[in-house]
Amino acid sequence: MQYLVSVITDNAEPSTPEEMAAISAFNRGLQAQGCWVFAGGLAEPSASTVVDNRGGEPLFTDGPFLESKEFLIGFWIIEAADPDVALGIAAEGSRHCNRKVEVRPFR
Repeated sequence: MQYLVSVITDNAEPSTPEEMAAISAFNRGLQAQGCWVFAGGLAEPSASTVVDNRGGEPLFTDGPFLESKEFLIGFWIIEAADPDVALGIAAEGSRHCNRKVEVRPFR
């Protein structure tokens, strides 16, 4: 089963070189274990655009969808045998990136 592991932060500062090295090592480990599907880092919320095309004409709004202290800064999509394995991987990811993460299965 595939899971989205969202990296959450309240700090728009980029990862330190040490954090980036730890994340790269973690990613290599995921690849070696066959759990890697995809991962990526995201720009700060001010770089986002919200698109709403529910009313016939698309509406484009600069900035984040929600004003919040915490925001999504990156993610992993992983393959794991069950939720316990996914949570174990997420715990390691949290340690390596030095941020909180949220785990959510794909439907």
